Amino acid sequence: MLPFFFVLIITNFILFYCIYMIVLQESGSAQNIDFIPREFTANASYTVKITDETQNKEVYSQATTSISQNLYFNRYNAVFPVKQDIYYTLKILSGSSVVFLDKIYCTNQTDLPAYTINNGEYTSNSTTNEFITI
Repeated sequence: MLPFFFVLIITNFILFYCIYMIVLQESGSAQNIDFIPREFTANASYTVKITDETQNKEVYSQATTSISQNLYFNRYNAVFPVKQDIYYTLKILSGSSVVFLDKIYCTNQTDLPAYTINNGEYTSNSTTNEFITI
């Protein structure tokens, strides 16, 4: 999955802004969530919570110590009960403090760089109306 980049030019310097969202598939197999936490302690207990944004209902809550630490990011691997075309909020907590917060989008599409969320939603109308101005 490729992030989107926006360029904001202010006076004489360039500021890059990156929008990144976790994309999961509706699947019964384990999937990875890669993230960079605010703080991390190896082998500590963390709570991973996923909330459905359309129903404001928690669909996943798991206490875990199996978050692996890689060179530049951390990885959590599990089976997530997500449904296609729904947005979720991911919250990883250490006790009561939030160490990571992000959005999840569930889609089964494989060509993510060419994916558009409004594909087939807009159709153009062809008309034979002619305007006569006097």
